[in-house]
Amino acid sequence: MVLAHLRLPALVAGTLAATATLAACGTSASTASSPAGSAAGASSSTSTMTMPVPASTASAPSAPVATDHVSIAAFAFGPTTITVKPGTTVTWTQQDEDQHTVTANDGSFTSSPLVTGTTYTHTFTAPGTYAYHCSIHPFMHGTVVVTNG
Repeated sequence: MVLAHLRLPALVAGTLAATATLAACGTSASTASSPAGSAAGASSSTSTMTMPVPASTASAPSAPVATDHVSIAAFAFGPTTITVKPGTTVTWTQQDEDQHTVTANDGSFTSSPLVTGTTYTHTFTAPGTYAYHCSIHPFMHGTVVVTNG
């Protein structure tokens, strides 16, 4: 209990300093203040501080795109999901400085590590859904949907 009592002033001071720093970077002309010792002030300050997340790391599924080209850039496959017809050769173009692979989750196809400016191609002959990832950076993933329609 004594340690928690000693940490509260440091927490409030740190929160106020962070809030002041963020406010100095903002473009809004209005300001709001609360008493320095107010627990509500500390609570509202921490609830308004958020870190932006780059769109490329978002894991929301994307709608299938009818294309046969996939870019590898910013540690992501784009578009994440594509739709092609049987017999289509899909080309992945590596645009990152770091090496990446194109590796089917089921092991049915895999590229060697790709360097900047290189491509990998694979021809999809049968309808189905083919999930793939980068074996170097497993958080990178994509899907090829092969349909007769």
